[in-house]
Amino acid sequence: MPESVQQIGALMQKEFRLEWRQRYALNGMLLYIVGAVFVCYLSFNARRNQLTPIVWNTLFWIILLFTAINAIAKSFVQERAGRLLYYYTLASPQQIILSKILYNTVLMLVLAGLGFSVYAFVLGNPVADVPLYLLSLLLGAVGFAASLTLIAGIASKAENSATLMAVLSFPIILPLLLMLLRVSKNAIDGLDRSVSMDEIGTVLAIDAIVLVLSWMLFPFLWRS
Repeated sequence: MPESVQQIGALMQKEFRLEWRQRYALNGMLLYIVGAVFVCYLSFNARRNQLTPIVWNTLFWIILLFTAINAIAKSFVQERAGRLLYYYTLASPQQIILSKILYNTVLMLVLAGLGFSVYAFVLGNPVADVPLYLLSLLLGAVGFAASLTLIAGIASKAENSATLMAVLSFPIILPLLLMLLRVSKNAIDGLDRSVSMDEIGTVLAIDAIVLVLSWMLFPFLWRS
């Protein structure tokens, strides 16, 4: 077990080093978030009170969703066939998929935190229960990272991987996104946290199911 954890850590370190060498990808995601927030500010002039809390919440999750798709889509596309064969001789497929999910989770947490900070600074912060809203961001980052990483691995085997990823991700992301919207809306309204326990449990169940499926199914995908 310690050796497996060490190998996962080494694979994650490789991902961070590659991201640091190709900083244009991370900078592009940050520019996308800032640009989307600025467009929202121009479209919904806050001084005219046109941006209601429910619209504020929905726009933020839409921005975060497309940021996640753009950030995680390259998980396997940028890997060359020779490098994948080299990974096959070094680590198990479970270690590879877990390392990519953990790396994408960290990446999504950074993007979600920065996005929320910029979004709240520019368009105001109507959230009454900030800790609950941050919990929804954490659950969303884990769910987006786990589901989109597995889908990116499946789509990388096809020629038109971008289109296939968009089609496959829709039925998985939609229920997760609906639950996250409900939890975050309850946080904005300042409702008692017990009201959101069912939605939080559903999100945790979805995240757990995706993680288990990734652990079980990715070895078959890896052998192909």
